[in-house]
Order: sequence, then C-alpha cells, then structure tokens
Amino acid sequence: MADRPENAPEECPGTQSEAAGKATPCQGCPNQQICASGQAKGPDPDIEIIKKKLLSVQHIILILSGKGGVGKSTVTSSLAHAFAADNVQNVGLLDIDICGPSIPRIMGLEGEQVHQSGSGWSPVFVEENLGVMSVGFLLASLDDAVIWRGPKKNGLIKQFLRDVDWGDLDYLLIDTPPGTSDEHLSIVQYLKGSNVDGAVIVTTPQEISLLDVRKEINFCRKVGIPIIGVIENMSGFVCPKCKTESQIFPPTTGGAEKMAAEMNVPFLGKIPLDSQIGKSCDEGKSFLREVPDSPAAKAYHMILKRIVNSIKGEIMDTN
Repeated sequence: MADRPENAPEECPGTQSEAAGKATPCQGCPNQQICASGQAKGPDPDIEIIKKKLLSVQHIILILSGKGGVGKSTVTSSLAHAFAADNVQNVGLLDIDICGPSIPRIMGLEGEQVHQSGSGWSPVFVEENLGVMSVGFLLASLDDAVIWRGPKKNGLIKQFLRDVDWGDLDYLLIDTPPGTSDEHLSIVQYLKGSNVDGAVIVTTPQEISLLDVRKEINFCRKVGIPIIGVIENMSGFVCPKCKTESQIFPPTTGGAEKMAAEMNVPFLGKIPLDSQIGKSCDEGKSFLREVPDSPAAKAYHMILKRIVNSIKGEIMDTN
C-alpha cells in the first residue's frame, strides 16, 4: 500500500489502518510507536510538495492497461513523440513500471544516467522538448532485476514526482505497470491536487484482455481518475503485399469499441499491427517519424487529436 513506510514489514497494515501499530506484524517495527499513537494518520506532507513541484505541468495523463503485453509502453512512447512533434510543446514521459522499465530502450536512451543538480534530478532528453525519467537510468546494468517490495517501489515513485526537475511542461505522460496494485494506488495518492486530466487505457481486441480492462475502468472510477478513453492496440493486420486484413487477436466479444460503449467510456480509436512498430521500438526510434504515412501512424495522430479535444472539453471527432 502507498501508506506503508519503506522500512515496514511485508504484512504492514498501513499507517491509515485502525490496526496501525497494534497488529502482530507491527511488533518490533521501528515505526510501531508513531503508528500506534495515530500521528502517522495525518496527510503525507510530500503530497503538498509534489503539488507545488508540478504546478509548472499543464496536463498530466496516466497511461494504464489492465493486462501486460498489450503494448502500453509502445503506445505511451508514440504519444509522447506525437505530442512533441511540433517542437512547440514541451513533453515529459515518466516511467513508473519499476520492475519492467522498457521505456529507455523504446526511446533510444539505454545506458543513459540521471544527473542531479540543485533543483533536483534532471530528466534524460530525447529531443530538446521531450524528456524521460525511468528507474532504468538508475540501474548499474541493463540486465539488473529490480527485486523490490511495495514500500520501496512507492518510495521511488514519490521521489520521481517530488525531485525530478521537469521545468515547464505542456504534457506529462506517466507510463504505469499492468494491473491495479501498489504503483497505481501510490501515483493516485501522490498526485492529489495536481493537474491530472485523466487516464488513457490500452487494450487489445480479444476478451482475455478486455476482462482486465473492465477492472481498470472500475479502478479509475473508484479512485476518482477521469477516463479520457480506451485505445484498441494491435487491431488487425493488413498484409503489405496482398492488402488482406487478418485478425491476429480476434475480437470475439466485439472488441474494445463495443466494451467502451457498454461501460460508457470514450473510445479513442484502433491502432493496427505493424511490424515497423516493433522494429522502431527495438532500435529506439520514433515509429511516427520512421513511417509517417503508415495506417498505424495516421491512427496515432487521430487518437492524439481526440485526446487533446477531450482534455480541452471539445466534442470528440469520431471521423
């Protein structure tokens, strides 16, 4: 849980629990006395620090997925490139997938390191107007596994939000791990009072993915995060030679568009499968720049337009 101290035992009930400082796992914990006294139940002072730190960020968008392997990080990176493409808007990409930080590879930043100044940690820049922060920049080796319990992961997420000096940003995209666990609860708690516009949820067409996406939508509703919309990724494959479309992941229950309608959330669009997307990610290049006229690139630009329209409160263009 986000309210567990970093040095707490694994079974810690959390500082906000009625059992704080009194439960069996609390015995011998260095925080037992303060938790039992109720002093720890007050608001986290870092939340106000984070709020002030992010005053220079105009829009914050969470990228979520109920299930792993749906291409969430790929979608996040492509949206970041799309937002930054006009060279006018300043864009940040924060990777809080602590155990699976793929963003450095996708953005062509493997081997880069974080530098610290008097104003905090400096993000690593892909372009002059596109900065990235990830735990991947803090690892000694690309093969190092991050074997951390929840409190330590939550502590790093807080540090990213509190200490990274983004400067003035138009958009901050936050790439999250799959599911609805510690990292998600932490980011929601720490961003209270900040300019969070909402969540973009990524899925693939098949029901096995949609099952988890429905849970993600309900999670957003329970914690008060507005849903900007749902993206259906890997939506069909058109053969570049014969132009025949194949459904690699068949939408057996109607796909994301039908699910979005049933759950009364906006549908942002479909991104087709394209082998160039995987190739660009492996090479750390922008797919939108490498293949700008492809159907997938055009789908990204349309989805970006709909996200911006949603944030501005304009009627969504469905054409």
